[in-house]
Amino acid sequence: MLPKLDPKEIKVLYQRCTCREVGTTSVLAPKMGLLCRSPKKVDDDFAKATGDWKVLRITVKLTIQKRQAQIEVVPSPSALIIKALKEPSRDRKKQKNINYSGNITFDEIVNIARQMRHRSLARELSGTIKEILGTAQSMGCNVDGCYPHGIIDDINSGAVECPAS
Repeated sequence: MLPKLDPKEIKVLYQRCTCREVGTTSVLAPKMGLLCRSPKKVDDDFAKATGDWKVLRITVKLTIQKRQAQIEVVPSPSALIIKALKEPSRDRKKQKNINYSGNITFDEIVNIARQMRHRSLARELSGTIKEILGTAQSMGCNVDGCYPHGIIDDINSGAVECPAS
């Protein structure tokens, strides 16, 4: 017999899904059966919540309390960078290992770092900015027309000033 769900208890699930695609029902079914929720309804809610993230794989936080589901998108740094690059949507099944050759401004990097600050292990915002620049470097895009590691070196030497918060 399945355990009864306490109505006051809050359950939190994290699910990695591809935006605008319905297909995680089989993954959600065992988890949702214990929480007395229909996986099809939750999957439709995922599709609505992640509609503006194009065709990216993104983490979704599902909070269930009193059989009501709240869905929150938890973006990764790479997803935020791709969104800032304004890349056209691509078919993820046909195009693999995409190298983004776009250009982002340093202000957009700072905004992304502020969004990711609570998830970073860095002590200061400059450390989080360096993390985001490292992600941009691994994706292959430029920042203000420069290679991102050059900007990291400038931050370390003090040539580039980072905001305090």
